[in-house]
Amino acid sequence: MNICMPVLFVLIAAAPAHAALTSNFYENTCPSVQRIVQQIVAGAIANETRMGASLLRLHFHDCFVNGCDGSVLLDDTATLIGEKTATPNLDSLRGFDVVDTIKASVEAACPNTVSCADILAIAARDSVFQLGGPSWSVLLGRRDSLTASKENANTFLPSPFSDVATLRDKFAAVGLTTDEDLVSLSGGHTFGKARCGAFSPRIGGDPPDTTIDPDFNSTLNSICAAGANTTVDLDQTTPTTFDGGYYSNLLINRGLLSSDQALESEGGSTADLVSLYASTQSSFFTAFVNSMINMGDISPLEGTDGEIRVNCRVVNPTVAAM
Repeated sequence: MNICMPVLFVLIAAAPAHAALTSNFYENTCPSVQRIVQQIVAGAIANETRMGASLLRLHFHDCFVNGCDGSVLLDDTATLIGEKTATPNLDSLRGFDVVDTIKASVEAACPNTVSCADILAIAARDSVFQLGGPSWSVLLGRRDSLTASKENANTFLPSPFSDVATLRDKFAAVGLTTDEDLVSLSGGHTFGKARCGAFSPRIGGDPPDTTIDPDFNSTLNSICAAGANTTVDLDQTTPTTFDGGYYSNLLINRGLLSSDQALESEGGSTADLVSLYASTQSSFFTAFVNSMINMGDISPLEGTDGEIRVNCRVVNPTVAAM
């Protein structure tokens, strides 16, 4: 379905599990933060449309590893091995420079106030809205981690080769226990790209994968002949628009990743949701908003836990007691 105008959802939800997260957390301490993030995200997407999907993916990959704490942004140091070199992230996670630009502007306006974890949450929302998707009130008040875990990134992030049972286990491990969460958040693949190496078993099997349209398979094999690092649009119909086209593709066996197509091909409740979201985009948008709020509430650091990083790439230097 083509979108003429982005849709704004006004969500009235039950109180979150973490009561310190509120939509007006920075109302008095940094009232300009959302405007700053929105302007920089809009500029980044105008420069490269793909950046919207990259910023959404950063938030997802942050929250699934030890909670939404900005750990995904930390660079490796002599004493810390970060998450950027974990298999699901290596040479594919993008948008760090945009986050750096946002953080520098926010620090100039409101020093030592806004966490990198909250910047990721706002940027994800703004990326979706900028490219035609819904908007929502982002709950804020997270603080930044003092460490990261490459091991946990390798363990908890879903694989593009997963079946539905494995995907359910991955989502449940971080507290996302419903098929609505699984299927709607997978809809983030309605824009962005994937490398051929992320779906090569799906297009190169012998015998061929029966859940992929033969013409689509032939097209992908031609594209991927250039190498495993070649990138392909996740949604072949509207690749730069956040819409329900992803689900329509699954119904005709044109899902790019095995983990995407499994949502429809394995049948059951996930397939029912795929059909619903393909036919009724508003249902997808509503479910996506709810699930993004749920995901954003995964184990945030609050109060005096963690810190507010000055530079999202490094933990603040320790100041020796005088």
